[in-house]
Order: sequence, then structure tokens, then C-alpha cells
Amino acid sequence: MANELYPVFLKVQQFDTLIVGGGEVGLEKLTFLLKSSPKAKVTLVGKEIKTEIKLLAANHDHVTLLEREFFNEDLTGMQMVIIATEDHETNVSIRNEAKSRDILVNVADTPDLCDFYLGSIVTKGDLKIAISTNGKSPTIAKRLKQALNEALPHEMDSLLQNMRVIRDRLGGNFGFKVKKLNHITQSLVSQRQNDNPCPEGCPLAQKD
Repeated sequence: MANELYPVFLKVQQFDTLIVGGGEVGLEKLTFLLKSSPKAKVTLVGKEIKTEIKLLAANHDHVTLLEREFFNEDLTGMQMVIIATEDHETNVSIRNEAKSRDILVNVADTPDLCDFYLGSIVTKGDLKIAISTNGKSPTIAKRLKQALNEALPHEMDSLLQNMRVIRDRLGGNFGFKVKKLNHITQSLVSQRQNDNPCPEGCPLAQKD
């Protein structure tokens, strides 16, 4: 069966996320989240919180740490919860409570209990690509991330920043603009070693 997941990109700084677990897995999940969304509003609760988590939180004003036992009331007001304790039964119990409150849930290393997965992410400035293996193999997702990071040219973000100018300078109808923009982006990929962020034929390379 084909992968039926529906990919979305969440503005996690606009709602509240809870991470349960202050150990190695909790650190991994918090690090992943903040690397992609540094301004994410996150509350992390754990009986014991690793020093690395405390250091990470100290550099992010929107992260709150609660070093204590988890209570069901911690779920109040949350839109998303990532459950990362090291006890399976605890994870299941928190997951069931969160589901009863209609909260999106991710349970670490337990795909069958997840509403969503935290896939590998490739970022080139404003370009962001999320990779999913439908929970089957994080290792393959990681390898694909490495391959895409190497394959995508560094000039990609420069082109994205200039796309509005490029589009505005192009004459002709919509169909012509699409064709021309396709040509420009194809040239960028095929000339990835070129230091010029605007490939040959790009309107920005033409003098007024």
C-alpha cells in the first residue's frame, strides 16, 4: 500500500506543544523540534531532566521545563504532545489521555500509536523538505536527507529570495512565465557548481 500520510508544515510557534520525558529521547525530540522551529512554544515535563535539555532550554525563551512527575492536567491547553518517557506503559497511558482530549500525539518509537511522525528534514534557507518512510525506517530517511543536502545547490535559497523579482520582470502571460521559471530553476540545478545565484538567462543577470 502506498504511503497515505498527508504532509503539512506546522507553525508550531502559534500553539502549545508538550514533551513528556526528560531523558535522552526527550532531548532528541526537543532538539529536533527547536532546530526546525527555534521559536516553538514547548513545555517539557520529566521526573529528571538531563543537563543537556536544561542548557538547550536556556537558549530558547519559549521553552518551559517542569522537573517533576507528569500529571494529566499538563495536557490542558496543549495542541500537540510528544511522549518520550522510557516506560512503555506510561507512554500508552499518556497517549490515551491525550487522545481523549483530541490532542495530536506522537509516541517515540511506537508508530502504531502516533497521529504524526517527525520525519527527517532538509533545509536550504526558506526551502524545507520533509522526508517520511511511513514510520518504517528512520535510517533510510536519514540517508535520503544526507543525499538531498549534497544534491541541492547552495544557490537554491538565493534563487528563492529573488523569485519575486524574477517573476515581476518576466513579460508574457501566465503560461509563458511558468515555462520560463521552470527553465531558470532547471538551469540552477544543472549548474550547481556555479557561484552565481542567478543562472545564465535569468532576468536578474541582465542589466537595466
